[in-house]
Amino acid sequence: MIRVLLADDEELIRVAVAALLGLEPDIEVVAQAGDGREAVRAALAHRPDVAVVDLQMPVLDGFEVTASLASSLPSCAVVVLTGRGKPPHLRRALSAGAKGFLPKGSPGGTLADVIRRVHGGARYVDPELAADALTTPPCPLTPRELEVLRLAEYDTPVAVIARQTHLSTGTVRNYLAAAVAKLGAATRSEAYVTAHDNGWL
Repeated sequence: MIRVLLADDEELIRVAVAALLGLEPDIEVVAQAGDGREAVRAALAHRPDVAVVDLQMPVLDGFEVTASLASSLPSCAVVVLTGRGKPPHLRRALSAGAKGFLPKGSPGGTLADVIRRVHGGARYVDPELAADALTTPPCPLTPRELEVLRLAEYDTPVAVIARQTHLSTGTVRNYLAAAVAKLGAATRSEAYVTAHDNGWL
């Protein structure tokens, strides 16, 4: 039996996936978690062979859970399940140690097949997402420009961003101006949407 942990903050999805996997003769769901921290605790307590982790969860997101399990429980292969996978998410998940990356819209039997593959030592990446990753341009922004732009999401005042990042207001304005220019946007809100839609934030 392949012992599996499911982690997803949406209970309906988590329970439905558990029921679907329960139909497989060689897969047993040994634990479920509704947030990232709970997922790490459950993995350490139950020591599953595979953890199926939602990308967007409260407390710790799927990237953080993946990185934590890669270091604290390397025998557990992580499959990231996501509702809206973007090429940068794929790269980040694989860098964190994920062995599989699968959209939630995949056919029903695919998840069980992916669990078997990663348990056997292979990797799996959704083919469409892999093709997108090969053709998507890299993010033109520096890590600091991304950080400042992420904090500007809700039209946060420059002074507030400066306090949060321990930068001067002039430096924050320069980073925002650079992000707007590099993304060909008219405003910082438009730059945020562009970066978000490309999966860079």
